[in-house]
Amino acid sequence: MPLPALIATDLDGTLLRRDGSVSPRTLAALRRARAHGTRIVVVTARPPRYVDALAEATGLTGLAVCSNGALVYDLESRTVRDSRALAPPTARRVADALDTALPGIAFAVESGLRVWCEPAFAWRSSSDGGSEVVVPGRAQLWLREAPIVKLLAWSARLDVDVMHAAAAAAVPGLAEVTHSGGRGLLEISAPGVTKAGTLAALCEAAGIAPSGVLAFGDMPNDLTFLRWAGAAYAVANAHPAVLAAVPSHTAANEDDGVALVLERLYG
Repeated sequence: MPLPALIATDLDGTLLRRDGSVSPRTLAALRRARAHGTRIVVVTARPPRYVDALAEATGLTGLAVCSNGALVYDLESRTVRDSRALAPPTARRVADALDTALPGIAFAVESGLRVWCEPAFAWRSSSDGGSEVVVPGRAQLWLREAPIVKLLAWSARLDVDVMHAAAAAAVPGLAEVTHSGGRGLLEISAPGVTKAGTLAALCEAAGIAPSGVLAFGDMPNDLTFLRWAGAAYAVANAHPAVLAAVPSHTAANEDDGVALVLERLYG
């Protein structure tokens, strides 16, 4: 295949190893691609506060698609370039619908800088220490002045794929529901907000067609942009639905799957 104009890659489970690092081999492959003029765009469920640390460690620059497409973030200036938030009344309606469809579920809201959790929301990310604020009750979640870039719904007892199917059926057209592999954790965005939609807008502004994009991913929240890109690879450790939907596969994240593809392209 010809060299891509842009490489779009997910982070956790795809580009990053289990410890959250980028291997020297993968970093070298990314730098070689960039030296050939290829743009690198991170496309992640993670918020800006997480990609800041990654950019410092790797030297990645340019724009990142964060929070499953709700935010476009400039890694150099550390500023949000675009935001598509979930309106609080809509978030509340979604929570009410999911409470009926999935009894016992708990909620949190993500702004990109902080996470506000109701007391029953016990899920925590190991990389998010100090960013969570527990509010007295669910009603306080909808009173935040900060935008809601993601509504998080969590259950300690339910399988996340079962949750996803039930949630998608409960809120058709009201919000985008997906997950990125967190145990019992759904990620909910404003209607129409996906990784693919935001990436497509960035590419259109840069004059890059889908055929010029090479994408990598591993989880259901990656499927929209993996299907949109002209060429796409699922890593070997990907979710079964991703492996079934994406014909081209590469090695697992722990085995430098992204680097293997880039080394074949860039030598």
